[in-house]
Amino acid sequence: MGSIRVALAQINPTVGDLEGNCRLILDYVERARDAGADLVAFPELALTGYPPEDLLLKPKFVRDNLEHLRRIAGRVRGLAAVVGFVDAADDLYNAAAVLYDGEVAGVYRKVHLPNYGVFDEDRYFRPGREQPLFVIAGVTVGVSVCEDIWYPTGPPAVQARAGAKVLLNINASPFHAGKRQQRERMLATRAFDYEVIVCYLNAVGGQDELVFDGASVVVDQGGRVLARGRQFEEDLVVVDLDVDAVFRSRLHDPRGRRDPLYALPDGVSTPVTVVSTRPAARDRPPLDVQTARAGSSPSGPLLEGEAEIYAALVLGTRDYVRKNGYEKVVIGLSGGIDSSLVAAIAADALGPENVLGISMPSRYSSRGSVEDAEELCRRLGIRLVSVPIEPAFQAYLDMLAGPFAACGPGVDEAARGAGPAEPEAAGATRGAGLAEPGVAEENIQARIRGNILMAFCNKFHFLALTAGNKSEVATGYATLYGADTTGALSPIKDVPKTMVYRLAEYRNRRSPVIPETVLAKEPSAELRPGQKDTDTLPPYPLLDPILQAYVEEDRSVEEIVAMGFPEDVVRRVAAMVERSEYKRRQSPPGIKVTPRAFGRDRRLPITNRYRQ
Repeated sequence: MGSIRVALAQINPTVGDLEGNCRLILDYVERARDAGADLVAFPELALTGYPPEDLLLKPKFVRDNLEHLRRIAGRVRGLAAVVGFVDAADDLYNAAAVLYDGEVAGVYRKVHLPNYGVFDEDRYFRPGREQPLFVIAGVTVGVSVCEDIWYPTGPPAVQARAGAKVLLNINASPFHAGKRQQRERMLATRAFDYEVIVCYLNAVGGQDELVFDGASVVVDQGGRVLARGRQFEEDLVVVDLDVDAVFRSRLHDPRGRRDPLYALPDGVSTPVTVVSTRPAARDRPPLDVQTARAGSSPSGPLLEGEAEIYAALVLGTRDYVRKNGYEKVVIGLSGGIDSSLVAAIAADALGPENVLGISMPSRYSSRGSVEDAEELCRRLGIRLVSVPIEPAFQAYLDMLAGPFAACGPGVDEAARGAGPAEPEAAGATRGAGLAEPGVAEENIQARIRGNILMAFCNKFHFLALTAGNKSEVATGYATLYGADTTGALSPIKDVPKTMVYRLAEYRNRRSPVIPETVLAKEPSAELRPGQKDTDTLPPYPLLDPILQAYVEEDRSVEEIVAMGFPEDVVRRVAAMVERSEYKRRQSPPGIKVTPRAFGRDRRLPITNRYRQ
């Protein structure tokens, strides 16, 4: 058996860009050939991009995907390639094609179709029924797709028991904080239990709310990491696999002979396709630490904690903007922590020359906040434009004074009690009369700002980035159609407020771009005199763990109270979350970085009378 040289092409495809993805795949086929690889692999649905969603319901899209696969196959010579694509026969399948010498030598169809969290694969695909093996360069390889390896007795277990010495699993595994560690623990267990080398290939890049973090990994039969791809970057990981070591390990370990758990299930078919019987006849360039990566990449140690989340936000922002055909973004800069962090992310993702900050002060904006926005832009090197909103705000007040008065006493108070979340979102004081500024006047300011941002987008072909964080999104502490909910992307939508501060501090450790005054000031929307976030919300160190328990863990009010949180606060927070669903549905998409994000993960009906 000897050895086999495997290349993992950790690429960043774009959903629907069949031509561009085809070129990208062929480019990496050439790189792998130059590296002397016997086998090069590409991520799950690399040809279509992941997830293609309802593009799969377009028959021509499926046919075009098959035509591009044939084009790729015709260019694969001298090595084998495994490419994720959409197979179509009696139905659609999430599949991996094994290509060799101009032909499609075989196909693996994904067996376990995830239908939870961000996944909807049961909507589109039929599960495969076979667990085929492929002999490549004389080595028996089991090919599988993503979810199949997460099951202890799934297809890779069957393939290993049927004789596979190497398991190749291709993925589009979305990122959330801590996911890489979970994956590697699982893969080490699979490799050790199956006594096989596991090559786990992951996609990289952003797709709407999702980010794929790469970090592909090769694990030997003892569960040890042999090589690892870069995080949040395209990469080609090339590694020589000692297949004889797998055979020796199995000779010394009787588990495979005794444990019925790993016996072949009744009726399971494991056909074997001989692709190539010996390594490619060419001189192989030697591998070094720059080619096969173990433990950490040449660019530095593994990212964890705030560094990992920040890198995900930068990649997700860059790909959302660029893959949608834009170069520049506009951000409303209030001088607060949220917009400051979004500006830093955007500058790092797109370059400061492609970020425009808009300062939109009102009669309630403090001089300190205006100066903080100016200093932030100076440090980041981005341009700042000031558009004071006082003339528009006064015009609104004058225009609405008569109609508001004509509605009669009591109407304003009734509206305050009836709205699902808007009064609480703006921090209004119940019982205020029509003559007093209230929630309506506060929200007018935010909506004027949203209008200004969209005017710049229309005029200069910008995308607007909003700055609402997860704590605000959860509780509805935002103005619908205002600056905090108007835009194309909300980069920190899935970032709790306490993590916003940690990310800002992390970014400042790299270089001090966010002024210390921004980090030190008490959060405020500055929509009325002396306003503070704590007028409406519990302090964020108290609010965020309650939200984690209620939103991400689905704990009941009673359970959260039993954890030691004040009952009145828990009930108030739960009520705010439940009545704000209509706002979340109308807000921009945001980048997923937690295990359970709003939108793709957590889906509740808007019209819903269940209350705790």
